[in-house]
Order: sequence, then structure tokens, then C-alpha cells
Amino acid sequence: MKQVRIAVAMSGGIDSSMSAVLLREAGHEVIGIHAIMHRYGHAPSLESGLISAQAIADRYGFRLLEISVEDEFRERIVLPFCQAYCEGKTPNPCVRCNLIIKAGLLLDEARKRGCDAFATGHYARISRTDEGRFFVARAKEVEKDQSYFLYMLTQEQLRFMVLPLSGYRKQDVRRMAVERGLTVAIRTESQDVCFIPDGRYVDFIERMVSRIPPPGDIEDANGNVVGRHRGIHRYTIGQRRGIGIASSQPLYVKKIDPLRNAIIVGKREELNLCGLLAEDIHHMKATSLDSLSVLLKTRSTQPPFRAYLKETDGCVSAFFDEPQISITPGQAAVFYNDQMEVLGGGTISRPIPCGEIERPMNTKGGDMV
Repeated sequence: MKQVRIAVAMSGGIDSSMSAVLLREAGHEVIGIHAIMHRYGHAPSLESGLISAQAIADRYGFRLLEISVEDEFRERIVLPFCQAYCEGKTPNPCVRCNLIIKAGLLLDEARKRGCDAFATGHYARISRTDEGRFFVARAKEVEKDQSYFLYMLTQEQLRFMVLPLSGYRKQDVRRMAVERGLTVAIRTESQDVCFIPDGRYVDFIERMVSRIPPPGDIEDANGNVVGRHRGIHRYTIGQRRGIGIASSQPLYVKKIDPLRNAIIVGKREELNLCGLLAEDIHHMKATSLDSLSVLLKTRSTQPPFRAYLKETDGCVSAFFDEPQISITPGQAAVFYNDQMEVLGGGTISRPIPCGEIERPMNTKGGDMV
């Protein structure tokens, strides 16, 4: 890669910091962009991110710009996240944030400043087909691969993006930070949504929404009332703990019915599902997802599983080779080929029970892109 001007989204964490360092050491002109997206949670942690990013910029001799995107982040990420929970869904705010904020507003800021490229610290790889179509694929780092979170990115965004950590494992990145004496090497990584750092989702949602979902019935699969819930925003598909029902066998949240304000529970063997319907479809490497045999992920950390796709009217039906559990409306369904290249993805609108459908073909067949 020739020497160019590259803007780097810098949160102050180890991954974005090392991305900037590696690009600077390669001779590129670097401009750091630290986005103030929210002021929820603990203010000291937000301030420490800015201080950490500024320390890297000072040491390696490049500018750090501080840009507020708080209004956009609140309206387009935080409030839809809270509303989705109140509708019985489990949304993934990181997917939308990557599209709208990081590869959206921050990339626009980079282009305004004459940058040739925009970099983030994601563990993923950007490639290009022989026909010139850009796509994201799994990086060398498998355990912390973040390609799942990038499936919504557009061709125009991918054309400008650089992912400096694509060829490194997390342990390599931490080792390089230690070798350079960078304090980011010892910073603790957050495992929670960034705007809810303490993980208290319910408390946060109830502060943000104007109408809190009321209590309602908990039912079994036959419609019998077996208990009362405290508001559907407190529950997710597959949840076992905290349901509050005495039973001889463990019960799990099987379904959330927002129209009836009901939670449906079942035993472990009742959770099996054989498919899903996804909407808001985004194509990446593939321009069509119809009649493809793919590897599918419905959570970022799960091993991919085989499925067969049918695409009609802007929606995708995925039929699983083997039954799966915890297929959750609001989460992302991301479709890969055998090389773990992202073909596309969508938002799960509903799971499909095993008794509801007939598979259109043997899912072990089909084509891969």
C-alpha cells in the first residue's frame, strides 16, 4: 500500500490505538478521530478513552480530532435499541453503529479532511472479487473475529476502508503494544454494549423510554398461564435464569409475544427451531442470496452452521441442516461461504419452528459463492 493520508477511528482502546500505530510506522500520514458518541455510564471511562487516544497521537506525532456525534448516536442507535427491547426483540446496536456512525459519519469526516482512506480496529478482512465487488471476510483472529458486525457496510464505504489488524491475532496485538511500552496494553476490555458499561440493560432502557412495558402473563406452549412477567423488555429468547417460575424441570423463554404482552416458556427440547425469516437484507459479496447453501451465524460468537436460503421480495428464509436454539428476533443473521467470506445478511424478524415448514431441498446441496 502506497503512503497515503489515513484517518483512524480511535476509541482509546488497544485495537484502534495499535491500528493507528501500525499505519504510522508504515509511513502513512495519520489523522486520529475520537468520536464522542454518548455520555451515559461512567464519565471517567469516557474521559480516559480520550486521554489514551491523545497520548498515542502525541507520541507518534499526528493530530487527534474530537468530534461529537451524540445527537445522531442517540436518535439512530440508542433509542431504536431501547424501543426494540420494548417490542420483545433483542437488537444488535454495534451492527447499526458500524454502518451509520463509524463507517458513516466518521468516514464522511475523514473525506472532508482530504483523507484517502479510513481505518478502524476491527478484526476482519476486506477483499475484492475479480468483478470489483468489495466484501468482508473473517480475519486471522478467529475467536474475536468481527466480520459479523460489518455485514451492513456498503460498497462505497468498503472502498475507503482499511482494517490494519486483519492479519493479526489479538495476542499479537497485545504483545506489540507491550513491546512499545503503550499503556493501552493493560486497559480492560468491555464486554458490554458501550453505552451500558455496567450491563444493567433494564435500568437503562427504563430511563430512556417514555412507556415501560407493563407486567403480563407467562404461558406454556399450550397457552396455560404459569406465572407473571415484569415487562417483556426484561426477557430474551433462550433465557433461563430470572424467569421466576417454580418447575420440576428448567424452563426457558421460548417466545415473546408483544401483541399479547405474553412470555411463552418451554423445556429445553421445545426450543429447537429449523429456520428463520430475515428482513432488511444487505448484499455484500453475493448480489443474490437465493438458492444458496451457506454457513450462518445468528450471534457473533457462535460457530457457524449450515443453512439453505431462499430470497423473495426483499426477505430471506433460511432453512437449517440441524435444529438450532435461541434464534432471536432483532439479532443479525449473517451468511458466509465456506471461506468465511460475508455474502450478505439481514435482521431476524422471526424464527421458524420445525413443524411449520418443509425444506425446499436438501440443504447439503446448493451453490456457494
